[in-house]
Amino acid sequence: MSLTDTAIRKAKSQSKPVRLFDEKGLYLELSPTGGKLWRWKYRYLGKEKRLALGIYPDVSLAEARKRRDDARTLLANGADPGVVRKAQKAAKLEQAANSFEAVAREWFARHMTDKAQTHADKVIGRLEKDIFPWLGSRPIAEITAPEMLDTLQRVEKRGAKETAHRLRGICGQIFAYAIRTGRANRNPSADLRGALTPVTVKHHAAITDPVQVGELLRAFDGFAGTFIVQCALKISPLLFVRPGELRKAKWTDINFDNSEWRYRATKTKTEHIAALSTQALKILRDLHPLTKNSEYVFPGARSNGRPMSEAAVNAALRRLGYNTKTEITGHGFRAMARTILHERLGFRPEVIEHQLAHRVPDALGTAYNRTKFLDERRSMMQAWADYLDKLKAGAEIVRMHGNAA
Repeated sequence: MSLTDTAIRKAKSQSKPVRLFDEKGLYLELSPTGGKLWRWKYRYLGKEKRLALGIYPDVSLAEARKRRDDARTLLANGADPGVVRKAQKAAKLEQAANSFEAVAREWFARHMTDKAQTHADKVIGRLEKDIFPWLGSRPIAEITAPEMLDTLQRVEKRGAKETAHRLRGICGQIFAYAIRTGRANRNPSADLRGALTPVTVKHHAAITDPVQVGELLRAFDGFAGTFIVQCALKISPLLFVRPGELRKAKWTDINFDNSEWRYRATKTKTEHIAALSTQALKILRDLHPLTKNSEYVFPGARSNGRPMSEAAVNAALRRLGYNTKTEITGHGFRAMARTILHERLGFRPEVIEHQLAHRVPDALGTAYNRTKFLDERRSMMQAWADYLDKLKAGAEIVRMHGNAA
């Protein structure tokens, strides 16, 4: 007799497996642990076989019968339903392994290991938020340019135009990786050049007018926050390093005798030497008694073994009344120094760029050398600190010509 839902629900497990038969080879197997498993018994080329059709109640009686009938159709057409099932499963696994998200995460694991952690976090965060929900499960070889455009335009519509452009570039790198590894034949993101709304490149806000620089430096003396943050404020224009590098500065990397700070530049992943002027050394010596027991020169407000917050310097600037979007940011001290050192003090661009820890290829193809122009950079950093002192004191601004020594 055929099974009924009532009979299935009332069926109890026993110490050994029990089979409740339906019709045409379909039966429900009750395991000793309480599971109810659908099975279909069939013969192929004279050999008896069984095919799993799911678990009750997730698969109802009606659905189990439908799956049995589908399998019987395959059998009638000369195919082994079990072999077909394995082939379908293998195809799904291959598709999952070659989905956009799978390839993207593989690319990320291979190509983001040498990048700054903050940059890597932004890359994967943007993919997880704006790409994976719509394209993540799609086979990467099947994704078309219109699909990519539709996904990126969702980002545009919320006003994040620059993010949309960055995502197109990231996806382009992922498709290129897929092509190299045999998972795709072309890069659809390349077809989207000019398809997104253009964006105006925004640079970090910076003050480059000497008079305004003097006003800014004088404002630092009136900062009412913590002494640690005030020291970070005062040393920022003197060193003009990246804010993330400054906040993670460690006492073990600072050599007071040689007047230098050696650290690893976040962008270039190279060892860098920052020459310390007498003014920078004084700030560090004044701070040392307070934070010498910490690993970091500028520890966080809470004693948790971490450096000060990424937002500390910008928050201090806003507290002083400066707009960090239009006037000055912690990163803006780099633009301030680059501009004034060249235009006002006459230092050579290549010397400035090396002090900024930028990759500057030379005639020999060397992208960066931490000791190149070191003596000239030491002189430049002292001249820069002396110049800032004059600006702070309100001295007359003098434009210098030629190369400064």
